[in-house]
Amino acid sequence: MAGHFPFSGKANRVSVFAFFEAHNWGPEAQQSYFEHWYRWAKEQVMADPDLKASKGVLFAHDHFGTHANHDFHLHGYAVATRLLDLGEFIKGVIFPKLSEEQLHQLAHEHAGWISAADRIAAEHPRPEAPEIGRYRHV
Repeated sequence: MAGHFPFSGKANRVSVFAFFEAHNWGPEAQQSYFEHWYRWAKEQVMADPDLKASKGVLFAHDHFGTHANHDFHLHGYAVATRLLDLGEFIKGVIFPKLSEEQLHQLAHEHAGWISAADRIAAEHPRPEAPEIGRYRHV
């Protein structure tokens, strides 16, 4: 499944944000896309007794990961960073438990999530990029 999802392969917050930029998604569309992944991952964890016992506590809040409710210096990258945190969990814990058929179904669902985010992006266009790059230090 490498390459199908923004956190597949060697991903980082910049590559995940680049996925968002490639789709021209603003914050609203990014958040919607993240929420689809979060709900899917939570359903997977809660449906598996072992995962529920060991990892269910990670889904006790509305957000996931180390960067759940913080933007820090990552202005504009908060959702990308949360998705990366969640994606690393999905990639390392949930994906190994899935069959090829389940992965195929996920790819189909994922296409729907992208379409839903595209519709949100049409209603809420992405703000213009800043003149000074996000990582330039002045």
